[in-house]
Amino acid sequence: MADRQVPNWLDPTQGVSVRSLTLFCLGAVIGLAVAGYALFTAKGTSTLYVPPDAIALVNQQPISRSDFAAQLRTLYDTAPGQATAEQRRKVLNDLIREELFVQRAKELDVGAVDPEVRQAMVGAVEQQAAADAITSAPTEAKLQAFFEAHRGNYATEGVMAVRDLVFPVAAAVQAGETAQALRGGADVARFTARDSRKTEGEEFYFAAKIHLGPRLFEAARALPDHGVTGPLAEGGSLHVLYMAQNRRPMPLAYAEAKPQVLADYRRQAIDRLQSGNEGFLRKRANVLVAKDLR
Repeated sequence: MADRQVPNWLDPTQGVSVRSLTLFCLGAVIGLAVAGYALFTAKGTSTLYVPPDAIALVNQQPISRSDFAAQLRTLYDTAPGQATAEQRRKVLNDLIREELFVQRAKELDVGAVDPEVRQAMVGAVEQQAAADAITSAPTEAKLQAFFEAHRGNYATEGVMAVRDLVFPVAAAVQAGETAQALRGGADVARFTARDSRKTEGEEFYFAAKIHLGPRLFEAARALPDHGVTGPLAEGGSLHVLYMAQNRRPMPLAYAEAKPQVLADYRRQAIDRLQSGNEGFLRKRANVLVAKDLR
């Protein structure tokens, strides 16, 4: 059996190999340390470093300082710099608790079964899609063009004071005579016909439409002051409408309507953005519909 050779550490030739191996191992350790540092400080990886714009990390999910300040303002009407240590600690704990529960809800997929959570999630996505339209400021030229294209939507609210006299269908002659007498200037108060009392005094057009119904409202809207309709059959009865006063809607100038024009412009822009977002999501989704609903 051959004798095992023991390295001679004093041999210069063998010492070079040992030093090379030592330097190689040392380089490997340094490389692993650098790689580990890069790994644990890179964005999206686990880290012990809290970003400047956050007050905490919960499973690497930051809680922003703006949310912290907003919560302090809501609860205590104070800023972070003026809040007490107890106030700051309570708000911080509340936000951490909220984030923990949100993350757990995602794990359990609560949104898939809870209607209120699903609706809230839909609303959040809609708000995100509409963010540009909500925060953008359209030019005067765009607003004026929008106003001109929808001028009919901008007018004062009409007001009417109308009486609705009701007769049985069999009393058509009496209804006709009442209408004729009213046209001749007779006082509406002297007639014994039943007043439906669907309208009481002055009412805005939208309220009168609800109370009278679409057909009677359209007939009433066309009447001038002290105007009278002929007997109108509606709901199994005859109706004679007497208009005490009719203040029709008046068109608004652009300067008067501008706040509403801006709101309508943004609403239309939001609808357009949300519709486009829905179309995009549908195009990239794989949606299968049951045969009986196709």
